[in-house]
Amino acid sequence: MDKKALRAEIREKKKALTEEQIEKASAELCRRMAEHPAYRQASSLYGYLSYNQEVRTRAILEQAQKDGKRVAVPKVLGDEMEFIWLDDLDAVELGYKGIPEPPGDGPIAADETALVLMPGLAFDPEGHRCGYGGGFYDKYLEKHPGHKLLALCFDFQMYDHLDTDAHDIPVDYVLSAEV
Repeated sequence: MDKKALRAEIREKKKALTEEQIEKASAELCRRMAEHPAYRQASSLYGYLSYNQEVRTRAILEQAQKDGKRVAVPKVLGDEMEFIWLDDLDAVELGYKGIPEPPGDGPIAADETALVLMPGLAFDPEGHRCGYGGGFYDKYLEKHPGHKLLALCFDFQMYDHLDTDAHDIPVDYVLSAEV
């Protein structure tokens, strides 16, 4: 299946989810992630603020702060993306394509060992991913290659195998939850 068809298929499945299904699966993923060795070893978490029917990340970001980790989230600046430290999870505004992001352009996060939460539409057991098509994470990670990458998704977003392009950077870990 080509990426365009895959993206359309996943978007339709996500639109069919109820808020209760999303919240229940997100809570399970938050619990499992807090136990994950990559999370426990990280001093910082580069997360993301949930958009539409994505796994809800607020509880994960709050847990990271409670665990003494610094939290950063992405902000699109032109055709690039940077992670911005976010101490107040309520201090956000709608940014690129209506996605929540920090209101300012800094301070830019600079922890090259931070664990990065990777959003995406589809994943496979080898860590291949199909993103939303903007290439922002791939461009960022090409410049910052030392991060461990962890993806959270719903069970229907897992495929046996995904065909990827040479520039697609795979994740190290994928956690999925049943909806």
